[in-house]
Order: sequence, then C-alpha cells, then structure tokens
Amino acid sequence: MNKERTLVVSDIHGCDEELRLLLEAMSFRPERDQLILLGDYVDRGPRSKETVAYVCQLVRQGGALALQGNHDNRFVNVVAGLATAEEKMKFWEKGGAETLSSYYGRIVAASEDEEETCCRYIREHYAEDLQFLKDLPMYYEDESFIYVHAGLNPAYANWKLQPARDFLYIRDPFYEGAATRGKTVIFGHTKTVELHGSPEAWFGPGKIGIDGGCAFGYQLNGIEIARGRVSRVWSQPRLEGQ
Repeated sequence: MNKERTLVVSDIHGCDEELRLLLEAMSFRPERDQLILLGDYVDRGPRSKETVAYVCQLVRQGGALALQGNHDNRFVNVVAGLATAEEKMKFWEKGGAETLSSYYGRIVAASEDEEETCCRYIREHYAEDLQFLKDLPMYYEDESFIYVHAGLNPAYANWKLQPARDFLYIRDPFYEGAATRGKTVIFGHTKTVELHGSPEAWFGPGKIGIDGGCAFGYQLNGIEIARGRVSRVWSQPRLEGQ
C-alpha cells in the first residue's frame, strides 16, 4: 500500500457516529490514507446495523480494510443458527440484544422464540451484511506492524498458524508476554482501561492497545502511522445520550 498514512481504529461497537467524527478529525481521505479497522463493529452500542453499513461503505469505496472481531464472528454464528450454547449465552451477556434490536427495529427480548424470529428476519433482509462480516480477514501486516483484533499467541513460533480463536479472543498470554515478533502488534479487544487504567492508547513493549471502550462510555481511539512509525494518537469521546 503506497499511502501517505495508515489510520487504525478498533472496537466501534455500534458507535458509528463517533467513528465518523473521529475520521473527520483525522482528515481521512481514502485516496491518500489506508484505514485499518480491527473488528467488533456490532453489540453493546446503539447502532450496530448502521455501523456495519458504514464499514461496508468505507471498504467498498477503497482505502479501508476491515478485520473480523469476536463480536462480529459470534453475531454471524448466532444469526446463522451455528452458535454453540456457550456462544449464545455470551451473545446475550455481551450486548447482542442491542445488535438484534438495531436490525429488527425494536427492542428484542431474551427468549428463544424472539431470538429465532429476529434472526430469521436478519437472514432474509441482511444476508449481505452477514456475508461481509463472515468473510473479513483475521489479520493484516505491513513492513512495520501487525494488525489484529485480539492479539497473537506466544506459543506459536509462526503466529499465522495460531487458531482463529486466538486472533479473536486472546488476552493475558499475549499482552503480558514478551515482544518477540519483530514488528509492533496493534490490537483492540482488551479495553485500555484494563491495561493501564486509562482509555488512552496503551503502548507496551512491541504492542499497542487501542480499544478505548467507547461503548462503555469512554472513547474511540485512532492511531496515525506515517513513515513506519506512530506519528499521532487521536480520540473521540462517546457522545452524550448514546
């Protein structure tokens, strides 16, 4: 990618308005910039449907690459009827009701009948969104950085061979481990308030965590990279009333 800047954002979680404001502040221009989104477009926030539509638009107009997050993966599995009992439980515990409500147009109760009715509606009317999320890659790398939703498993010498679940879910073994990859890993998934007590981006040895916890009332972080190094960090606070 021969672009002047790389811009990285993660864990949007139904906060498309904050994403629009952040990209506006960063003066994102697809012909000049490469935008990399690290996953988790759905759940928790109020506008999952609109967020997926916006991410689709960004990717299709060029200049944006979207990776898959664990919430995106689980949403697709639940709606497709492929989720395990544990996945279904986590879906409802981790903000899945907000996603179903966003697509269905009204509040969805946590019942099997309601879930099946809503999932059938989404399959029939939003198959394109489901396919888009299902097909998203797990990682991307360039000359200086590795981009991934959750992190890399230090048990794998070749990180590209780690299980898909690690790309989506890994936490402590990754961010508490030594930096051994030769490139800095930029990741989301784990809120930075859990890493250093602040929603600001976390800079560790060989790792940069950027999940600012926007859906939890904190902020959406954006990393700007130019000439192979982080040149600026941006943030957009959660909008009041969202």
